[in-house]
Amino acid sequence: MEKTKKILLTLVCAALGGIFIFSAYTKIYPIEPFEYTFVDLHIANWVSSQIIARLLIGLEFLIGALLIANMALKKITYKLSATTLLLFCIYLIFQIILNGNTGNCGCFGTEYYMSPLAALIKNLIMLAVLALLYFNHTGFNFKKATKVVLITLVIISFALPFILNRMEFDHSASYTQKTQIKADLDSLYLYAYNGIPPKTLSKGKQVMLFFSLTCKHCRIAAKKAHIMHEANPNIPFYMVLNGKYADLPDFYADTHTQNIAHCMLKGSPFTYLAGFSLPTIYLINNSFIEHTLVYIELDQAQVEKWLQQP
Repeated sequence: MEKTKKILLTLVCAALGGIFIFSAYTKIYPIEPFEYTFVDLHIANWVSSQIIARLLIGLEFLIGALLIANMALKKITYKLSATTLLLFCIYLIFQIILNGNTGNCGCFGTEYYMSPLAALIKNLIMLAVLALLYFNHTGFNFKKATKVVLITLVIISFALPFILNRMEFDHSASYTQKTQIKADLDSLYLYAYNGIPPKTLSKGKQVMLFFSLTCKHCRIAAKKAHIMHEANPNIPFYMVLNGKYADLPDFYADTHTQNIAHCMLKGSPFTYLAGFSLPTIYLINNSFIEHTLVYIELDQAQVEKWLQQP
């Protein structure tokens, strides 16, 4: 009976570790939404957020590995696991108070959608399981090898996120060479709905964002635009959205971009302007496209620098 209990608790501990590993893995690709969280919380900038995101993912990898190995449980693993889960719970409560139970909490990246309340309940259940394990399961004793194994796991866990998804610090190359392609905004004025595009789009500098409401990468780009807009409302963003009107509330709940001016455009007029690869981001100067960016290249400092240029 005691042996069966030991095996069962060992498996429960390993399963809990598997959740941590899976949570870390799903945040790696794409990692940007997790990075943006720390900028949005005003605890990091666009550079340091990349480091913080990878360190926290590394921490999840480490906790998962220690739980799967049933190693140093009472001395390190249980305390580290509980502290991490409590911090995540505080963040989720903060999000629910500010934004309600809307959008994706990001616990499993963009792989699996989970509301903040569902994520909070998940974390509380995991804390309860940890408490059960703490009072009933001590794990394995690796004796003299404990220190070596522990150091090895720490190094591998924290190195993995930096190896699997390298950091990008400098996007200036995307802003150096200008093009002079005329943007056919007449089709936008003619076919847009749910918001009338202002004629001023044809004048001066604009940052035009072409998003599909159900495109995962478009939502990542929209989240970044939201943070940039909050930090500097003078950046002239304008969104052109494609999709069903019924999908718009969910898009807003996830990206919080309802304060950015937009219109909707369907079918071939949208494809004619945006192309087939989304999201499409244009830096437009007096109706001419000077730069075409992918969402990773949307850099606040570079955009502000471009806006100041004659």
